[in-house]
Formats: sequence, C-alpha cells, structure tokens
Amino acid sequence: MAIQKHGGDIIAEVLAQHGIQHIFTLCGGHISPILTGARSHDINVCDVRDEVSAVFAADAVARLTGIPGVAAVTAGPGVTNTVTAVKNAQMAQSPILILGGATATVLKGRGSLQDIDQISLMKTVTKWATSLSVVKELGPAIEHGLHIATEGTPGPVFIEVPVDLLYPEEVVREWFMKESGVEDANGLGAHALKFYLRAHLMRQFKAPANPLRYNMPSLPSLSTDDLAPLIDQAADRLVHAERPVLVVGSQALVNYTPDEAKSVALAIKKLGIPTFLAGGARGLLGQHSELQFRHKRSKATRAADLAIICGFPFDFRLGYGRSFGSNTEVIAANLSAEDLTKNRKPDLPLPMHPGEFIRELSFRMGQPSDRKLWFNSLQEREDQRDADIHAMGKEKLECVNPILFFEKLEEKMADDSVLVVDGGDFVATGAYILRPRKPLSWLDPGVFGTLGVGGGFAVGAALARPDAEVWIIWGDGSSAYSLAEFDTCIRHGLAPIAVIGTDAAWAQIARDQVEILEDDIGTTLLQTEYHRVAEGYGGEGILVTEADQIDDALDRAKKLSAEGKPVVINVHITQTDFRKGSLSM
Repeated sequence: MAIQKHGGDIIAEVLAQHGIQHIFTLCGGHISPILTGARSHDINVCDVRDEVSAVFAADAVARLTGIPGVAAVTAGPGVTNTVTAVKNAQMAQSPILILGGATATVLKGRGSLQDIDQISLMKTVTKWATSLSVVKELGPAIEHGLHIATEGTPGPVFIEVPVDLLYPEEVVREWFMKESGVEDANGLGAHALKFYLRAHLMRQFKAPANPLRYNMPSLPSLSTDDLAPLIDQAADRLVHAERPVLVVGSQALVNYTPDEAKSVALAIKKLGIPTFLAGGARGLLGQHSELQFRHKRSKATRAADLAIICGFPFDFRLGYGRSFGSNTEVIAANLSAEDLTKNRKPDLPLPMHPGEFIRELSFRMGQPSDRKLWFNSLQEREDQRDADIHAMGKEKLECVNPILFFEKLEEKMADDSVLVVDGGDFVATGAYILRPRKPLSWLDPGVFGTLGVGGGFAVGAALARPDAEVWIIWGDGSSAYSLAEFDTCIRHGLAPIAVIGTDAAWAQIARDQVEILEDDIGTTLLQTEYHRVAEGYGGEGILVTEADQIDDALDRAKKLSAEGKPVVINVHITQTDFRKGSLSM
C-alpha cells in the first residue's frame, strides 16, 4: 500500500526548492516523516551521534556553501541538546534552520512524553522561533524561516513541528481516536470528546495558514546606492592614507558562495593594502600573499593612520575598540547595527555587508601614494615572529614539539584542504603556523569559543566538500566531546583526518591556573589512547610519540583518507610556554 503524502514531504519539498542538499539529524519518532520526506526528495539525511553535532554540521555547511544548513531533532532532550550549537551559530552569525519535534498539538502541557516549553528556551538563542499548529503552515513557515535566517545579520531559526502535523492524516486520526479511548465509548462525555477531536483534526489538516504571519516585511536596510556617498568617502580616505590596514572577519563572507568569496579576494588584491584575516576569513587570500600579515595585528592597527574593519566587532579581539592609535581613523562595515558601534563608534560606519563594501571600495579606488616603507615595517615584524616560532620548533622536548608538528603538517596539507579547529592551547598554536589554502576553508567556533565543534564541523565539511582533504585539529580535552562522530563518518563514507595533541591536560587553563593559584585541580587528564578509540569506531589510528615519526604518520594518514578511511593521529606533545599569558577575558 502506498504511503500517503505527509507533513515531512511538504517540508522536504520546500527545502529542496531552496537548494538544501543535506539534513543533519539524530532519529526520533517525533520527526521521522521529515527524514523520510527528505530522502524521497533526494536530500541526503546524515544521522549523527549527538544532536549538538547535527547543528554544528549544519553550521559548517552554511559557512562553506552560502546556503543555510538544516538540522532536524526530536522533541525535549533532542532540542535541549542543541542549545550550545545554536547559540554558537547565533554568535557566529551563521544562517541555519533547526526543525524541532514536539508532542501532538492536543497534548501540549498535559504531561506527554518529552513535552516542554521549547519556544521559551529557543527564542533566546535564535532570530526567530515559532511553533506550528496546522499542516498548511508547514510550507510557508519553512520559506519564511529560511528567509529570516539569511536576511540582515544572519543567524539561526527554530521551527517547532508537532508530531501530528507530520504524519499522514489517516494515521493521526487513528491515533487520536485510539489514544483518547472514545473510539468505541458511549455516553455524553465520550461523544463530546469525539466531536472535539474531529473538529481539532479538521482544523489541523484543512485550516489555511495565516498569510500575515509568514509575509512580514523585510528588515529595513540601506542599498548600495543609498550608501554610495559613504563608500566614496571611504575610498577617498584610503587613497590619501599612508599607513592603512584592513582587518577582515568572518561576516565578510557570510551567505557567500565560494565564487562570491573569490570575488572579495580579488577586490582585496586590487586595494593592495596590508590585510589581516580572522575567523572564517582565513584563507581568503590563499596560502601565501604579499598583502596578508598574520602576526602583531594590534601593533599594526595602533601604528596605522587608517584602519578598515570589515565584519569584525570591536570586542576582546580588538581590545574592546582600544587597539588603535590616537590618530588612527577607523572605518567599519558590518551587517549588525549593534556590532558596528559596540565599544567604539567608528569615524565612518557603514551598515552593509562587509564583503560587498570591500568590492564596492575596490571599484572606486584611485591611485594611492607609495606605501613601501609601511609594508617593509610590517614585513620585518612578520619575518621576525616567524623566525622566533621556527626557532622554538627546533627545541628538543621530551615528546613531540607541537610547533614542529604543525610545521610538518603545513608542508603536507593538500591545496583543497579544509581545516576544522576545536580546542585550546594545541589548536591556538597551530593557528600561528597553518595557512588555509583558499577561501572558505577554515572552520572555528567563533567568538563563543565553544569546545566540541570538531566532529560536527568535520561531518558537515566532508559532505559540503566531498573531494577535499578535511583536517580536524583537536586538543586531547576537546576531542572527547565529539570523537564518537567517527562512527558517523564510517557509516556515511566520510574520511576526515583528525590530529589530537595529547599532553594529558587542559593546558590553556592549567598554565595560568597553576602559576596564579598554584593548583592544577580540574586540569589534568590521562594520556588516553585516542587512536585506539578511533579504531573501535571502525577508523584508523596512528600513534606519534617522537619527532622522527611525524612525516611517515602524515603521509600514511593522507593515503588512508584518500582511500576513504577516517584517521586519528594521536600526537604525544610536550607542553610549552609558547602561548604563556594567553588567557582571554
């Protein structure tokens, strides 16, 4: 017997129309029709081992493709398990759609299984959170949710879909009558309840959606034409600047496809000024660029006579707006009105997409003055810092020197590599050395600093970039959050390479805690055989305990990954003072 069309089919049809190719999930009875509907519309359903990883994976897809990522999770704990990832996406300004299961509409608030007030919880971490009550709302709600997720400052959207809106009408009707006990009952009360349920079902399946609810006006915004005088001012100031610097953050690429990201890179090259890339903007100028500088950003912004800040708030990373000289003129472009002036009001604020601003600015650029001395001064600092790091990498340590390991990895990473970073001290050390090869190839949690993104990000990256070499850089502490997603990789034919820096400690915390408080409480771990854990899930494990094993380990891992096998390289490292005093507040 053919299965009737159901709510899951309606949702999947809309998602498919919007170019959604993947849904990330952990199965549950409340959402099963969404998953079967997705499969019937040729949307890949990737089931993970923790709902938080489903949202992290959706986030990764959104960042790498410019198309909203989608996750579907079951009711109650399925929804609450996602909260950290949803908040991370909100702070990273990633456009994602979370579909949450819920108890039947008629049972809300009556003690049904996994029934909680999900909307009150989710509206605090999303741009829009809503609960549906009739089947004909499904399509408009998905349409509107995808629009809200990408419009203005992007972010997550949560749509709660009660279970009785998802299953076929005849199945729901049978459930209602059977569970209520009125199917064969007599008496006035039973007849009244039966009448109520039939009326409720009629409304659910036949009532139209409220068009006003899903046709809200667009968020107010200024067009490029409206902002043209301000962009002209910015171009004029840049032409006359002797020591300009450009800082580009993740938001400059948000909602952008890889081709659009390349156009931003070309625009920066046309501007021809010293550039610092942060967050998801890493890799925008390729592995090597004479314009890109990676060290001593604060010194550069203080010495600059003009600082152009694109898609980067004035938060702790820019000294809360104080990382500039007294004579530095500041221009900022940001989609978020709040971020545009947080902690500091720019001399010239532009409320627009930072990537579009960079492109428009490049179109208006005149002939700048000679800046050779400015470039030379920055390059001297850059070269000195690289030399210092390289010298530290030559130090003989008890186990593997993490700097040396990352220098070897930098040599061997493929040109199509995607880097997923999830951890503290080990990861931050790698960030000084590893150079993403192309735009949209670096995934970090963002300003929330969330541990646990690694497994989900890697799953999303491997599906969004099936031909790429995907690397996860894990600390031994952070790896335990999502190492179980190696099971997901095995089941779905994904083959990332994970590097776990094992020093048996939460080193970033321990360094300052021990020095200041003279106590290592809560910061010690075991030298666990993480490579064996990967093998237990069906992956491949490699142990590295000495420096002369690094090259062979990396070569073997790349070969295994190319053969379709996910790999963990467990690197026993020695703690160093490379990042001493790096605790952020």
